[in-house]
Amino acid sequence: MARATSLQDRMTQMANERVLFEQAKSYAYEYLDQVFTRNVYPTNTALENLKKFDEPLSNAPGDPLDMLRMLHEYGSPATVTTTGGRYFGLVVGSVFPPVMAAKWLADVWDQLTALYVTSPILSKLESVSEKWLVELFGLPSQTIAGFVSGSSMAILCGLAAGRYEILNRAGWDVNGKGLFGAPPFRVVVGAEAHSTVFKALALLGLGKERVELVPVDEQGRMLVEQVPTLDSNTLLILQAGNVNSGSFDPIDELCERANAAGAWIHIDGAFGLWAAASENQRHLTKGIEKADSWSVDGHKTLNTPYDNGIVLCKHRDALVSALQAAGSYILYGENRDGMVFTPEMSRRGRALEIWATLKILGKSGVEELVDGLCERASQFAEQMRENGFAILNEVVFNQVLVACDTPKKTAAMLKNLQRSGECWCGAGNWHNTPVVRVSVCSWATTAEDIDRTVTAFVKAREGAKV
Repeated sequence: MARATSLQDRMTQMANERVLFEQAKSYAYEYLDQVFTRNVYPTNTALENLKKFDEPLSNAPGDPLDMLRMLHEYGSPATVTTTGGRYFGLVVGSVFPPVMAAKWLADVWDQLTALYVTSPILSKLESVSEKWLVELFGLPSQTIAGFVSGSSMAILCGLAAGRYEILNRAGWDVNGKGLFGAPPFRVVVGAEAHSTVFKALALLGLGKERVELVPVDEQGRMLVEQVPTLDSNTLLILQAGNVNSGSFDPIDELCERANAAGAWIHIDGAFGLWAAASENQRHLTKGIEKADSWSVDGHKTLNTPYDNGIVLCKHRDALVSALQAAGSYILYGENRDGMVFTPEMSRRGRALEIWATLKILGKSGVEELVDGLCERASQFAEQMRENGFAILNEVVFNQVLVACDTPKKTAAMLKNLQRSGECWCGAGNWHNTPVVRVSVCSWATTAEDIDRTVTAFVKAREGAKV
């Protein structure tokens, strides 16, 4: 490729010639050809080759084709194939091929989604996605959505809205006065809430030591009879999908009680809120419409690309006020300005991936996806029991907790399993017992993938010398 005289000329020439884009496409196709059959975790050789990237920054411009070659030759083998059918770690979904194609196009657009004037198309797709999500989940029609990086940020936003509203009712402007001298209010949460809930509370100045922890049952569900008396100064946090067992709090009963007391209810539904989109699983989320805010991930159960989180709130003023921003250069208009529903101004166009996924799936496709994940999880649990493994949770959604007959054997078996590269699962601790945590989250996981995974577990257990 001939070198032009200036940076601008060189970049313009590359854009016009398309050579780099064609090469990247070729590498991407080569990767896709292998993704469903290759090892899930990188081999030792692939990990060792990552040292190739340890080089000094060159003084002169580098060769773009060489840069792409290096990424593919040494980068592609060192990826974890979360887009395949045998990755079961961290409640991570895959991505649908048509949505990946849409993402490629959107990456070329490279839109700033803060305001309508910075990207009218993304403003429109946010509005449409918001409407579709509210309908899928069965939430109140006035519910608004903010598109953020993940449920960690979505939880932060929902709790910030609740903090603002509770203090505002008490006549306290937390935006102007902060928390110094603010009227006291309470946070009630289950003892096995996700760590991101406590992280959000810490960031909001609502430290863990002040939180009222509610005891839970053997599956991690909040015990209704142990919930303290609620009042209008209470922020109640419920869980739709325990990160280990997949269990759901008794949402309907607790929402009824909280609504009667005037408390703010936030539901952490990172992966479990999608149960509401399935007739077969909807009983798990009964009563979610009675909450005030919700957090959910697209990149988990819905299988959108990373990163993709959503905060939903039925009190527009509370969310907007909690996440306020102002500046003479911020050109708010009559159309949707997405930044008012999120903490960030600089955001990529995540809503496009939500829109594209829902566009190609429709209601029936989302239901088929959710039911399919639950079916594969049940299949896995049943086959593991048949092979002498202990299943320690009630498999109510997509989570399965596996153990051998001793903690040491469980740990050794998992180590062998992860080394094999045949599948990948993470470790967990359930009631002080080491477990293998299996999250069935990929549309690509077939019955045959489950068979292969069970076989891999058996082989790893046979090799566990303890």
